Amino acid sequence: MSVALATGGPVVTLRSAPMTPFDGAIAAARTCYSPRVIGTDEITDRQRDTIGALTFDAGHHTVYQHAHFEFGLENISRQFVWAFLHSYPFYNSEQSSQRYVKLKEPRAFVPPIDGEARAVYEAAIVRAWDRYAELSALLKDDALAILKDLRYVRPTTNPERLKVIDKDAEKRAIETARYVIPIGAFTSMVHTVSGIVLHRLQRMVNTSDTPHEARVVIGEMVRLVTEWDPLFFEKVGLGPLESDAVAETGFPRPRGQGDRYAEVFDARLNGRWSRLRDASVQAEDVVAESVRSVFGLTADEMSDDEAIDRVMNPAKNRYRLDILNVSYHSPLMRSLHHVNYVFEKRLSHTADSQDQRHRMVPASRPLMTFADTARPDYITPRLIAANPRAKAVYDAAMQEAWTAKNRLLALGVPLEFALYVLPNAKTLRFIESGSLLALLHKWTLRTCFNAQEEIYLASMDELEQVRAAHPRIGRHIGPPCVIRNGLISPRCTEGTHFCGVPVWKDFPAAVRRL
Repeated sequence: MSVALATGGPVVTLRSAPMTPFDGAIAAARTCYSPRVIGTDEITDRQRDTIGALTFDAGHHTVYQHAHFEFGLENISRQFVWAFLHSYPFYNSEQSSQRYVKLKEPRAFVPPIDGEARAVYEAAIVRAWDRYAELSALLKDDALAILKDLRYVRPTTNPERLKVIDKDAEKRAIETARYVIPIGAFTSMVHTVSGIVLHRLQRMVNTSDTPHEARVVIGEMVRLVTEWDPLFFEKVGLGPLESDAVAETGFPRPRGQGDRYAEVFDARLNGRWSRLRDASVQAEDVVAESVRSVFGLTADEMSDDEAIDRVMNPAKNRYRLDILNVSYHSPLMRSLHHVNYVFEKRLSHTADSQDQRHRMVPASRPLMTFADTARPDYITPRLIAANPRAKAVYDAAMQEAWTAKNRLLALGVPLEFALYVLPNAKTLRFIESGSLLALLHKWTLRTCFNAQEEIYLASMDELEQVRAAHPRIGRHIGPPCVIRNGLISPRCTEGTHFCGVPVWKDFPAAVRRL
């Protein structure tokens, strides 16, 4: 039976901050022109007035990067997080996971609308939660059957181990069922940004798909920092835009429509999750020459094959086995920074919310207010596709979500607010690129069988194409168990979360069933 929708305004708390962030910035600026480190207790009123404006207005913003502010954020939507808080590289977040945390009650952002529009909106949110519960129940037995097979369950298997597998099956079921949850669903997180980033966020609140929510949340973050140190925004800063004149959502609307764009984009993918669109033509030559430049060697002294092997082969480059990811600190591995790959790909909203956390692999993600489709446009997880009853429930949930969104638009609700009722399954299409150095880290993590399904499938698509284009580079890319096999123990870095499949024996041909 449906339950009432829980909502409310965002809850923002300032968990930690430097004692005197503005004076710290001024002291850092003064240190640039001093033979010693200047203390914050040495800063005068005159220096606050002169050095603050001088550094900020001249674009010398690194001094405002030393101060970091750690916030607790609750009652914020996942759409806001995806569209604004995680849409750029310079932050750190620890967010509540829908993959492993059961969503027991409908909790979501409700925009400032009323009358029939509000009734349609709230009904859509609650109905999606009902579908989530229905799918969670339908999918558990399927997940349990697969897990029992993967983990070699026998009649003599320990009952306690069976309980663990049963709980894991429930997690796999809710992980998949979450695709019907609306992107307006609430989440919570610890979110840390530097002082200069907070200034930039205030400046850019009108530029995403969620300007209303951004103004409220960022406004509260700025208020708390101002309360902590009034000088940090009083002495410097540009403030938020008074108009949407330069915001992307304020541009003249393009002539095209989202449905047509989706059709053309998908035709280019031709069944792939991710398609290699462009790559450094001489990638292997560039990597080899870069490695030689690190060691001061000529091609006569180190061949291309040896140079590539030195940096890519984990048996030769032990940094590839290090879970700390020191690649950007390694003079040798920085040679991979000069080769780039560009992919066009599609993922669901929920998968891309994880994919975008690979911040060194940036993407031109869509403004959903421009790329909106009138027809249902969604990704179907394989566990659902394999269960006819679950598939019927799922398809019905998708139709219900788009019907509600389109009805809200007909009632005059701004598209910004109507989009919140769309599901996590909503398809996003974008261009993504990165250096080999950044992609190597991503592919190592995301070709693991425990990675989110869509990101795994996209990564395998990418790896296949890189192997075809640059075999000497691609042959040494794979999940941790493949890279570490025969070189270091443990082979699998997932501990008790080992997938149950000896992937290292047959990669990339090994089949991922769950």
